[in-house]
Amino acid sequence: VKKTPLNQFSRPRASGIIAIDLRGEDKLVDVAITDGDAEVLLVASHGKGIRFKEADVRPMGRGAAGVRGIKLPEGHEVIGLSIVGEGLILTATENGYGKRTPLDDFPIQGRGGQGVIAIQTTERNGNTVGALQVADDDEIMLISSSGTLVRTGVDEISVMGRNTQGVRLIRVESGQRLVGLARIESIEEDDE
Repeated sequence: VKKTPLNQFSRPRASGIIAIDLRGEDKLVDVAITDGDAEVLLVASHGKGIRFKEADVRPMGRGAAGVRGIKLPEGHEVIGLSIVGEGLILTATENGYGKRTPLDDFPIQGRGGQGVIAIQTTERNGNTVGALQVADDDEIMLISSSGTLVRTGVDEISVMGRNTQGVRLIRVESGQRLVGLARIESIEEDDE
């Protein structure tokens, strides 16, 4: 993770400008604008999440690589970044299971630790593929590797503690998996 003052992005070029130095197999997962006093929640593919104060990350230049946000076991990656606010965290796994968890269930820690379980990554669930901060009136779109899309209301998904497996969000065929989820505008707002 890293944070960079917005004024360092005030003179973009047609070819773009460097925002972060990505090394080796690293890739950019997400970007968010903060007020400088926020809390950050990172969730990784092995089902753990870490919540820490933004102040734990010092400001850096655009070309810096950043500092460790969460320790990861070999073969796993960060799959979600949330700036903590009102609502719940929705986590989803590759076998189509998920749940909503209150943000208060995630204790504030120092950055760079192993974090706490956000959702169990059992043989039934598979790895975590998405984590979003949601409100009761939001809707989400679930996308499977076969191209199936399912739109569902967030309020239909069970609220459970951190150390649980969750409930079925989408039925995926054998050999397929859930590859992503996105928060979308609610149907009522679409009609207006």
